[in-house]
Amino acid sequence: MAARAIVTRPAREAAQWVARLQERGIAACALPLIAITAVSDPLLRAALQRARERFASYRAVMFVSGNAAQYFFESNQAQALIQKAPQAINTRVWAPGPGTVAALRQAGIPEQRIDAPRADAAQFDSEALWQVVAPQIVPGQRVLIVRGTNAPGADGGNGREWLAQRIAAAGGAVDFVAAYERGAPRLDAAQQALARSAATDGSIWLLSSSEAIAHLATALPDQHWSDARALVTHPRIAQAARAAGFGQVTECRPAFNEVAASIEWLHEH
Repeated sequence: MAARAIVTRPAREAAQWVARLQERGIAACALPLIAITAVSDPLLRAALQRARERFASYRAVMFVSGNAAQYFFESNQAQALIQKAPQAINTRVWAPGPGTVAALRQAGIPEQRIDAPRADAAQFDSEALWQVVAPQIVPGQRVLIVRGTNAPGADGGNGREWLAQRIAAAGGAVDFVAAYERGAPRLDAAQQALARSAATDGSIWLLSSSEAIAHLATALPDQHWSDARALVTHPRIAQAARAAGFGQVTECRPAFNEVAASIEWLHEH
């Protein structure tokens, strides 16, 4: 029997990936290692609402993930926002990869308004996105970056400083807003048993963030990972997996078909 693929993305995304992998004939199960919730702090919630109201004032709004799009538009759908502020038609919407693009489309953002790396890009990250959107920024223009915050929430959230530095170097200005909170999951007994089994039985851990790896190490501090196999989608995640002790770490592009093909290859080897 083929070893399992352990999908560690947040619950909503993990369910989508598991379904697609199973459709392809790959044994897969979800073990979310990042918990996603709406921002709870009243100040963060107020800042998020102000950002929604100012959407049309930005040259571009960058969403760091599908979760950022989902929670930003949760109570303020994109079509309603655009109809309320017709000048928002001039606001570009930036996405680092196909998952975020899909979430933006679902929220109602027209495809022609979205800028993202090409489907065949080597990576789906800030660096790849900047190659696409850099010509849009001229001195005096302002960009909003919608991101998550580590619980308990920090003002404006965490992440994407590299992109903000590039925008500033081009003469633009950046605002940040937190649309959701990221936290460590509470693994129940069944999830802990799954993780311990998958550490030694040849399962393939699909690791999509360094933060998820840190949460796994915290949840199972006495577990050794030298027999565990990881498939990662970015060099920084590979570095974190090796530092955590994963014995085999394989890298591939983050596109679904390449991830699935890599899982299939690893199952055979």
